[in-house]
Amino acid sequence: MASDKDEQWVRLVEDFRPRLTERIKVEQVLDHLQFIESDLKEEIRQKARTEGEPRAANVLISAVIRKPHSPGWFRAFVDALVSADCESAADYLQDNIPEPEVEADNDCCVRLIQILCPSLVGMKTDEVCVPCYSEGLLTEEDLEIVKTETAQRGSRNGARELLRRIVRHRPGWFSTFLNILRETDHNDLYRLMGGSSDIDKQNSDEKLSSVKDEPTGSQSASESCDNSEPMDISTCEDTQGESTGLTEFFCLSEPLPCITDGADPIAEAGGPDKANIVLRDYQEDVARPALEGKNIIICLPTGSGKTRVAVYITKQHLDSRRAEGRSGKVVVLVNKVPLVEQHYSAEFLPYLKQNYKVERVSGDSQLKISFTEIVKKNDVVICTAQILENYLERDNKGEDEGVKLSDLTLIVIDECHHTQKGGVYNHIMMRYLKQKHSNIRLKKQQKEPVPLPQILGLTASPGVGGATKMEKAEEHILRICANLDASKIMTRSLGEYKKEPMKTTMLVEDRKEDPFGDVIKKIMNAIHDHAQLTPTCDLGSQNYEQWVVQLEAKAAKEEDQNVRVCTAHLRQYNEGLNLSNTIRMCDAFSFLNQYYEEEMKKKTLPDQEHTIQITDTERFLFSLFKENKRELQKLAENPEYENDSLSKLRTKILQEFSSRKEARGIIFTKTRRSAIALSQWIQENPKFADIGVKASYVIGGGDQSVVKPMTSAEQRDVLNKFRTGKVNLLIATTVAEEGLDIAACNFVIRYGLVTNEIAMIQAKGRGRAEDSSYTLVEVKNTGVAEKESVNEYRQKMMDKAIDKIRAMNQVNYDKRITDFQIQAIMEEKVRMTKKRQKDVKTVNPADVKFSCRSCSTHVCTGEDVEIIENMHRVNVTSQFGKLFNRTENTSLVERLLDYETNGFIACKKCGQRWGSMMLYRGIECPCLHVKNFVVTLNGKPISKCTKWSELPVKFPDFDYAEHASYMAQCSDDEETE
Repeated sequence: MASDKDEQWVRLVEDFRPRLTERIKVEQVLDHLQFIESDLKEEIRQKARTEGEPRAANVLISAVIRKPHSPGWFRAFVDALVSADCESAADYLQDNIPEPEVEADNDCCVRLIQILCPSLVGMKTDEVCVPCYSEGLLTEEDLEIVKTETAQRGSRNGARELLRRIVRHRPGWFSTFLNILRETDHNDLYRLMGGSSDIDKQNSDEKLSSVKDEPTGSQSASESCDNSEPMDISTCEDTQGESTGLTEFFCLSEPLPCITDGADPIAEAGGPDKANIVLRDYQEDVARPALEGKNIIICLPTGSGKTRVAVYITKQHLDSRRAEGRSGKVVVLVNKVPLVEQHYSAEFLPYLKQNYKVERVSGDSQLKISFTEIVKKNDVVICTAQILENYLERDNKGEDEGVKLSDLTLIVIDECHHTQKGGVYNHIMMRYLKQKHSNIRLKKQQKEPVPLPQILGLTASPGVGGATKMEKAEEHILRICANLDASKIMTRSLGEYKKEPMKTTMLVEDRKEDPFGDVIKKIMNAIHDHAQLTPTCDLGSQNYEQWVVQLEAKAAKEEDQNVRVCTAHLRQYNEGLNLSNTIRMCDAFSFLNQYYEEEMKKKTLPDQEHTIQITDTERFLFSLFKENKRELQKLAENPEYENDSLSKLRTKILQEFSSRKEARGIIFTKTRRSAIALSQWIQENPKFADIGVKASYVIGGGDQSVVKPMTSAEQRDVLNKFRTGKVNLLIATTVAEEGLDIAACNFVIRYGLVTNEIAMIQAKGRGRAEDSSYTLVEVKNTGVAEKESVNEYRQKMMDKAIDKIRAMNQVNYDKRITDFQIQAIMEEKVRMTKKRQKDVKTVNPADVKFSCRSCSTHVCTGEDVEIIENMHRVNVTSQFGKLFNRTENTSLVERLLDYETNGFIACKKCGQRWGSMMLYRGIECPCLHVKNFVVTLNGKPISKCTKWSELPVKFPDFDYAEHASYMAQCSDDEETE
């Protein structure tokens, strides 16, 4: 089929996109491409003039491969490259077009997959699809489709979808897929397809040969596997490109037993024997109380094998219960999604799979839907803590089928220092503590207590909680022990196994000249004069940021639009100053330029039916940037004025990669924007490429930042590449500080980022190699060198506090733990009482009014607002529809639920965004974001209202049936007219 061939060409172009963008001459190539529209050609040419050839070439490539494909588009593209003197770019594509014999072999591989399909669909699809994506056999879109199919129709249907997509890949996919089956321990399937021993390979070659000799069309064979279904591929191409019409596929003459849904192919395959766990002396010592059934905290440095100790304790716990004829149920809790896969594949599964069923579930896994069943069917479940908390709450409320603490026999809590007020670990343990103290009453009443699981906490650093005195440091650690109901906190010197990274602090010098920063400060001072503002702190400082935020909130409340809009712009310039001290000036300029382009878009309507209001202050601000834009851009391109922090960072990276045989490191930085910019800076610098630096970034998945978050799949992909060495320099935010275990990581750099002693210890611990180094690079206005010294002092204080606690008399220790637990329970009762009172929403919706935060236009009252799924506040009144303009969301992401966000809504008068346009079961619903409004209650502005939960109003539920009926009636009326 032509579409299949098109997919091959698209993948080929995508594979070589980075190299093509460097070699395409945009203007010349566009002249020879007839299937791209004139308007789009002009847009690409404009991009080349303003942003450079590489970025324009990237857009050109996207235009070439977009669907629907024009007939002969690929050949036309190659010819255009040749005609435009881009032979080097054309060579990449021409040299990789498969020869006829290669394509014939590829068709045989496709045919083999078709024949083996009934067995292959027994694969564990969730395990196989991620490495297929990492190795390029699946696109991101393919991955999401396979995951959706797996979640909605089961693993076997997901496997069929995966197979249908990988067979359309360019030749070479077969061996890659075979390796993936081997690496994911699908040993039966690996051998079935020709892997493993020479005999197996010979048998596979004979099978492949027989496939080549078979005529095309539907084939008869011996009986297919039980429960097998034909793969959903209606046609495939033979070597001549003609459709063979294959719609049914059969097993080989001697079929293997099918792997049924829910079975663990890894466990069945056996895999390497890792049943015997050998601990070091210090590991045995800290594990001893847990082996006796006691609740403990294990506090050992990062890289000392805490997780291995937890695996050992888990195995002994399950073995002892099995020997007694009792079942065991272990849940391992982690606080970040990437750690779920790491603990599962690297630790718990290899050592436990021979005797026990092990499964993992995270927030982005479809298995979380059936978490209760997962817990029932498996001996060990590794999951994010929030999933367990959600199902404990389900059971508490009596909704659906949940999970009880009494269902579990051991809970392992990774990074347990997070068991503090407000954290999800603490919510879980609060349930535990309440039941524990309830059990004491039940025993006094001679009633049967409710069984509770054993608790095992793991941490490298409980910290001191900001304490400045030893007494407070002890109290902080004791409270963590109380929250985890730990009878002891276990720690030991590592002795000969201790690895201390070599530490260096790189101080920076102030720029002799900073004309770029001077221009930004000049602009900020002009805004101060215009709005009659008098700042009390240095521009570019954290104190200035806080001052501007407070001023903006006050101005919005008082409807002082001139000051409000000025403060919004001042925040951006302050951020620009910070960026120019952290990353390149051109990145800081790009940030400011993008902000002003977005602001101008808000003031421009595509249809031009009416003009959006632009105030005199806004004109002043736009003109001010425009007047200084060219000067800022020119200064940003002058390396003479670059900050010294970047110079120090460049020197350190070059030193690490030049002095090590195989360097692999992590750079921690404060913000997502700086992580992305540093990664781009490294990738664009030829000096780094010359010494083999392969950089990538990993950032958080939450949407609290204006920078687009990373999906869990994207995070896993980058971390997997870092583990395998495809990426050897990772630029990360704090998302990678805790738990990331890369044995080959041999240097860590904290770039202008220092928080507390816990983060410092965690970051140091990412360097796991023997000769690892730890470097702190100072950045202006961060004070990191001073903060690092404070953290080192607190680390020593923490070590002394732990020693004092361990030396305490057990009776005194138990008494203090009990006191803290009772205090925590009482505080929780008070908090819940306040929450219940807050949840009683007695305010009349009619008394609440919403005004545009920018221009103070009255928008609606609470009576107009309805709520969808107890989450989304929408206004579907016709009056509201007249007040806003709508813009499309170019990065549309389908949510795979009943709704999706497909655009933004903004004030017709001033262009201020109010929220998003949500499509809910076919009905368009304007969804309001309360932070974009000034909210008044009985005529008085609410000082703080950035979340709907802060508004004491109960809105009525959205009546879908009523609105759907109304829309249907309107549609009928239009047809009648």
